[in-house]
Amino acid sequence: MKRTQIDPKNLYFPTPFRHFLRSGAVFDSSCSPEARVFFLEKDGGYFLKCAPKGTLAAEAKMTDYFYQKGLSVPVLEYLSLEKDWMLTPRLVGEDCTHATYLAEPERLCDLLAVTLRKLHEIPAADCPVPDRMSAYFDTVEQNHRQGTFDSGYLMPGQKGMDAEEAFAFVMRAKPLLHDRSLLHGDYCLPNILLDGWRFSGFIDLGNGGVGDRHIDLYWGVWTLQFNLKTSCYAERFLDAYGRDKIEPALLDVIGAAECFG
Repeated sequence: MKRTQIDPKNLYFPTPFRHFLRSGAVFDSSCSPEARVFFLEKDGGYFLKCAPKGTLAAEAKMTDYFYQKGLSVPVLEYLSLEKDWMLTPRLVGEDCTHATYLAEPERLCDLLAVTLRKLHEIPAADCPVPDRMSAYFDTVEQNHRQGTFDSGYLMPGQKGMDAEEAFAFVMRAKPLLHDRSLLHGDYCLPNILLDGWRFSGFIDLGNGGVGDRHIDLYWGVWTLQFNLKTSCYAERFLDAYGRDKIEPALLDVIGAAECFG
């Protein structure tokens, strides 16, 4: 995770967070245009996330829920002002894009798969986001209307589909995505932290909730290809997860849906 030291005096921070800035350096560790993320060096370290109003509410809920399950850190403060702000302590370890982990791709692939299978087997009747799929398909439909479409997310068998073909494909298959598993929602290497190859926790849980496991499976395949610069680990990942719970055709559906993400 890249960090660039900044002078906090040049930025606005709400009052509840200012004492965290007084002893220790402040770094910008943002990796997305949708949110600003600051690393505060005070004590063992904190992350302060800032995003447009209302956009961190689900992430705050799901981060706290994953913390209750022993899978993340607690939310120390969530404020919705002109913007949303969320403060969490630093998780021990490094994310899976660290050179240590990328240097052993087979080991990383297997760990990623086994960790995901364990997540999907956790009972989640008390999850604060009990129907992630409704919001998921709402996003697909809204972005289709707005003309958003990136064919780069299509699975190999669907390459060449245009926006209308992909949308029709997703809508036809929508009733098949009925699995009810606890999802991360953005199961990618930067969002999984390890401490010396031991699982430490998950971050960036704004798309989490109860929904169809093939969303996480799709992103597991995608992130291995993106971060390792090869598609040769896809089948190994699915084998290690367990083929008994995988319907390959549904990975194609998720790929088409993510084009509208």
